[in-house]
Amino acid sequence: MSTWIKSIIVVLVLTLGSFSSGYAAEKLNINTATAAQMESVKGIGPKLAGAIEKYRKENHGFKSIDELKDVKGIGVKKFAKIKDAFILSGTKSTKP
Repeated sequence: MSTWIKSIIVVLVLTLGSFSSGYAAEKLNINTATAAQMESVKGIGPKLAGAIEKYRKENHGFKSIDELKDVKGIGVKKFAKIKDAFILSGTKSTKP
C-alpha cells in the first residue's frame, strides 16, 4: 500500500475518532437528568439512578457534584468513576 493511501487512512481514522469522543464528552445535568439518561453512564444502573433521583427530590436538587457521595450506594470509588459524567447546571441533559 502506498504511503499516500496510508496517510489518508490515518487521517480518516483520527477524524472519526474525534467525532465519537466528542459525543462521549457530553455531560448530564445532575438536576434535570432522567433515570434513563443516568443509566447511560457506565456504573449507574436502575437502582442507583433511582437513588440519585430520590436524593435530588428529597434535597431540592444538588448544590454540588460532590453531593453525589451522599447518595446511598455511591462511595468514594463509584464517585470517582461517575463524577465526570455530570455537570451541575448551565446545559440541558443531552444524552439519549
